[in-house]
Amino acid sequence: MKRSARRRLVVPAYAKINLGLEVLGLREDGYHELRTLFQAVDLHDDVIVELCASGVTVDCSHPEVPCDARNLAARAAQALLRYSGLRRGVALTLVKRIPVAGGLGGGSSDAAAVLMALDALFELKLGTTGLYPIARRLGADVPFFLFGGTALGLGRGDEIYPLRHQIESQVVIVEPGRPVATPAVFRRIDAGLTPRENSSTIYRFVSSDLDGSAAFQILTNELEEAALEEAPELASVVRRSRTLMRRSGALFASLSGSGSSFFGLFDQANSAQRAVERLRGAGMTAYRCRTVSIDRYRKTWERALRLAGARPAWSQ
Repeated sequence: MKRSARRRLVVPAYAKINLGLEVLGLREDGYHELRTLFQAVDLHDDVIVELCASGVTVDCSHPEVPCDARNLAARAAQALLRYSGLRRGVALTLVKRIPVAGGLGGGSSDAAAVLMALDALFELKLGTTGLYPIARRLGADVPFFLFGGTALGLGRGDEIYPLRHQIESQVVIVEPGRPVATPAVFRRIDAGLTPRENSSTIYRFVSSDLDGSAAFQILTNELEEAALEEAPELASVVRRSRTLMRRSGALFASLSGSGSSFFGLFDQANSAQRAVERLRGAGMTAYRCRTVSIDRYRKTWERALRLAGARPAWSQ
């Protein structure tokens, strides 16, 4: 297919949850030294990427998503155009399904999707390796979405190491509808933070080879307490969600990132569905989805790009 014929791509932008998150200290660059376990789930936005003569535009009907230079997907397109030196335009349409400002990485995933889509449309052949430094400059969560699956995040969370053993699980997500400001959560953490060089819980989990429900019990999200202090009205939602999920058979339940979304892992689809019904019966907004392995993540992207005659970043 000729390059000029490739003008439009529709690609998925998956959400993520943080299975565990540790804050080890404050870095010299002002960011926090983190250790986290990322997990992609199949709740996703659709990102429509179209080439045009000039400029970068964003269209999204969600009232909380900016459609100007503040939008991370638009910044991703601009960054790749600058890097490549191409004088082209990009029109983006975002179909949002991932809750906004809920700790599920929707904006970062949209940005990574734009990078990978434009790499294919422009035939830049940067691949994951070439896109990685651009993604890191956009935000700490963006690099993960170049990989997907189950992965260890170090540094600011932007040093990504996909795991050999990928988690397979049903997932239930509760959207409280109350955004929590991540900077405010970290300020609360800083007030009582004791820097440490290491913490063993996530490494112990990884070395356990993800074997059975007992492995999940050692994981914790060190931002959860600070997030609930920052948003006290969220605490009752989290408490009720955790109780209903555990009664329904959840292997593990936690806040994702700095919140406000709360999730549970289930080994049976009927248990996950029972949790969704109980949560909705209690007046909560709940979604049922599944984890996405790195292989499934890649195959979904390969399918989307193949329809346009393009190749995914990791195939370069």
